[in-house]
Amino acid sequence: MKKHNAGKKICFSLKIFSIISTFFSVIALSAIIFYVLKNGIGNLSLSLIFGESGNKPTILPAILGTLHLILISVVIAVPIGVGSAVFLVEYAKNKGKFVKIISVATETLAGIPSIVYGLFGYLIFVVTFKMGYTILGGGFTLSIMILPLIVRSTQESLLSVPNGLREGALALGTSKVRTIFKVVLPSCASGIVTSIILAIGRVVSESAVLILTIGMVTNKIPQNVLMPGTSLALDIYYFANYGLMKEATATSVVLMILVILINLSANLIGKAIKKRTGEF
Repeated sequence: MKKHNAGKKICFSLKIFSIISTFFSVIALSAIIFYVLKNGIGNLSLSLIFGESGNKPTILPAILGTLHLILISVVIAVPIGVGSAVFLVEYAKNKGKFVKIISVATETLAGIPSIVYGLFGYLIFVVTFKMGYTILGGGFTLSIMILPLIVRSTQESLLSVPNGLREGALALGTSKVRTIFKVVLPSCASGIVTSIILAIGRVVSESAVLILTIGMVTNKIPQNVLMPGTSLALDIYYFANYGLMKEATATSVVLMILVILINLSANLIGKAIKKRTGEF
């Protein structure tokens, strides 16, 4: 009886702690969003977004640079990350030590500070390959940085698929490859989309990597990805560093809107895939 009462008290305490934690988390996030919107919307103007490059501060080059970086990093990292996760879960699951080593290495890489990735990108792409400061080099470095995140998230999504689906498809004579592409991947599509959303969120918020690889050239629209550029996160750093707080808060609003739009789009795609495939 005493153990039962003690268990009830522990459960009640955990429930209260969870409610309080959720409350403070919501308050903190709401305060940040309110502060950014309150101080940024009033400073946001068409001249700041589409102003002529080279004259007044403009964030159009940063918007274009951010979109380029997202495209380059996702196009490279997603196929490699998903493919690696499929291999580890579907083909190498019986190779215990091998999978364990890869998993530990992936988790270790996911925890490495971004400045280390930036230094790696600088030494490899800027110096060794003599690419110089370019958007392409920054995108390559970001793709390496988000790769462990995509691999680990996709692994967890694949492991959540019931083995009965695989066994049923194989019992009907379906090949291993067809089972993966027609049964397994569609069944965990929303989890893969979530990993891509998290990866994109890290790309758009990154600044340390880009300082060492992209060159941080503001107020100049790059003609191609082989030229130096900037991003919204770098522009915020640049404006704040030079005391241009109005421009910094306005750029923060644009970055927040961009992240929200990307997340909404990805969620809609995930729901459409889930509805079409009847994901479990």
